[in-house]
Amino acid sequence: MSRGLSTACAVGAAMMLSVSASYAGAGPFEGLAGVWTGRGTIQLEDGSTEKIRCKATYAVSGDAQGLNQTLLCASDSYKFELKSNVLAQGGVLSGTWSETSRNVGGTLGGRAGNGQFNVDVSAPAFTAKLKLTTNGNRQNVVISSEGQFRGASISLSRS
Repeated sequence: MSRGLSTACAVGAAMMLSVSASYAGAGPFEGLAGVWTGRGTIQLEDGSTEKIRCKATYAVSGDAQGLNQTLLCASDSYKFELKSNVLAQGGVLSGTWSETSRNVGGTLGGRAGNGQFNVDVSAPAFTAKLKLTTNGNRQNVVISSEGQFRGASISLSRS
C-alpha cells in the first residue's frame, strides 16, 4: 500500500506541474492560480482500474516562476493529501513534494516546451514518468510507472 500511495502522490505532483504554453508571459505558472478539479482512472499492477477524484489549489508567485500546491485525491480504496513546491528556471522545472498524512515525499524535475511537459517524479521506493498538457482551462495528465501502480489518466478543469 505504501508504494501505491507514493505513486498516487506522484500523480498529484504531475497534476501540479500542468502548465500551458498560452501562459508564456511573466512565467510558466502564470494563469494557474485557483482551484482545479477533476477525475480519471488509475491502473494497478494486477490490471484492475479505479476511479479517482481530485481537487488542486494552486498559489503562484508574483513573477509566476514559483508554485505552491495542495492536492486532495480519493479513490475507492484510499485518500491522500499532497503538498508540492515547484520552481521554473529557463524551461527547467524542479521541486519537492510530500504526502502529509503518511509522511512520504520526494523530488520532481523535468522540462517544458510547446505546451507539453515531461517530468520525472521520484521517492526512495519508486520513479514515475509523466506527460502533461494544458489547453485553456483543461489539464490532462498521463503517468506510467512500475510496481503496484502502473499508470493513470486524469483530466482537470478550473472551477
